[in-house]
Amino acid sequence: MTQKVKITTLVEDTAQGNGLTSEHGISFWIEYGSRKLLFDTGQSSIIIRNAQILGIDLSQTEAVVISHGHYDHTGGLEAVLSIAKKAKIYIHPNALDRKYSYHGGSSRFVGIAGGVKSIIESHVQTNAVVWTKEPTEIFDGLFVTGQVPKTNDFEIDEDEFFLDEYAQKSDELPDDQSLFFRAKGGLVVVLGCAHAGVINILNYITKISGISEVYAVMGGMHLVGASKEKMAKVMDNLEKFGLQKIGPGHCTGSEAALELRKVYPRRCFMCSVGTEFECEVP
Repeated sequence: MTQKVKITTLVEDTAQGNGLTSEHGISFWIEYGSRKLLFDTGQSSIIIRNAQILGIDLSQTEAVVISHGHYDHTGGLEAVLSIAKKAKIYIHPNALDRKYSYHGGSSRFVGIAGGVKSIIESHVQTNAVVWTKEPTEIFDGLFVTGQVPKTNDFEIDEDEFFLDEYAQKSDELPDDQSLFFRAKGGLVVVLGCAHAGVINILNYITKISGISEVYAVMGGMHLVGASKEKMAKVMDNLEKFGLQKIGPGHCTGSEAALELRKVYPRRCFMCSVGTEFECEVP
């Protein structure tokens, strides 16, 4: 017996109109048969208004999965949990690290805000937090990857993230994780920022699932500012997964998104706020 899955973009850097609001960040509402979860929460409470406009009842949220501990993926968590009273939080422990971005001789804090961190810590006390260092099943057949091994040599180029404001201790972002499940036609993979590298992520998911075909990948692919050489290698490696649907969004970057649409004109779709992606799970 098959069940339907619908993934709706609640937060992204662009919006479709109809009163929907965009911001730098990402959040997906996932209806997995009768089960409901949020993957990331954007950076502010606009997730609440967007959900209302789209007719989504966030009080039904059973799980909130955090892709990693940056503000643009966690900032809406406090507002969400004020509505989703029974939701469990699935998060890697290193997401709670203090995180900084360093550019042009200065640093800024980009981690989880203090108020949101306190909310997570209070949920730990009530056993409502699931730590996800390893692959973890959330619903029947729907998993979060946990930490993703970085095994190729062309995606390991992060040099802007640190664990201290003086940029002395590099943040390898071990907390970066993605969602995946098996659908008709292959795996569906939902990305937050893909700091581990989209090819590393797909390699890891196909390995641990034993499924080589990837039907769809969507979300932030962290290709903003990618060199032509890196982009070419990513594109070459994408071919081996047999992708039918590609939904670049958020930190993919406009140039990379345009390149993906150029190469895959019939397979590419954007992840703007209000976008709906549907598939079936066998």
